[in-house]
Amino acid sequence: MEYTTGAPSWRLVLQRALGGLRPRRPGQRQRGWSIGVPLIALAAGLLFTTTATTAGGTALRDDRRPQLAQLIADKRDRLADREDRAAVLRGEVDQDTARLAEVDEPVKLARQRVDGMRGPAGFTALSGPGLTVVLNDSSRRVGDGGPNNPRNDDLVVHQGDVQAVVNALWAGGAEAMSIMDVRVISTSAVRCVGNTLLLHGQPFSPPFKITAIGEPTALHRALESAGGVQQFRAAVADYGLGYQETVERNVTVRAYDGSSDLRSARVVE
Repeated sequence: MEYTTGAPSWRLVLQRALGGLRPRRPGQRQRGWSIGVPLIALAAGLLFTTTATTAGGTALRDDRRPQLAQLIADKRDRLADREDRAAVLRGEVDQDTARLAEVDEPVKLARQRVDGMRGPAGFTALSGPGLTVVLNDSSRRVGDGGPNNPRNDDLVVHQGDVQAVVNALWAGGAEAMSIMDVRVISTSAVRCVGNTLLLHGQPFSPPFKITAIGEPTALHRALESAGGVQQFRAAVADYGLGYQETVERNVTVRAYDGSSDLRSARVVE
């Protein structure tokens, strides 16, 4: 059978359908299939024409995941370029402000006040002893025949696990903290999508490294007494998740170099 698209296809189908429906000569027996075949041909022509119109010359089942991955990569590159540009502009503003402070007393006083707040706000680097905690997904897989019959959710690090460690370290007296070498400040929010961590718009994959500056023993005790951390360490034993603590004699937490996302703020006296 010959297949075409568009108007020629329709004409061919209609001709065959009408031919099958014409009255037979006297004495000629009309069988049931002689009526059914034209109707089937009519439906097939409708299907072929609709498919051709919808496809518009493209494959309907084309895998578009490569295009989506490329779109994400392009957006990520554009974001990185804009962040680099913003960092340059912030540096130029700081330089201009410093020069103006040399000749303008009110600007000098305001700059001195702001400089005193940069450290507590996380905009300056800090070094000292501390503790590093690494959380990692399990190497096991669902249906591997191992103990406890794990589900997918049992084998990955969740948002609540990262938050439990972060909160425990703050409670243990941490002076500064970073997650995946990104400084944590007051506006930082830990979010997870699946087993991917999102921090200040940047995606990170496990293992997740959390570093805090503070007295190592006090930080360790805070982790030991935190309920969320205890639950995760129990899952380490049950499902093979990764948990590691490392005492740091002298570690540096970098300054936060992104936007604070603040529209207004007031200093607490």
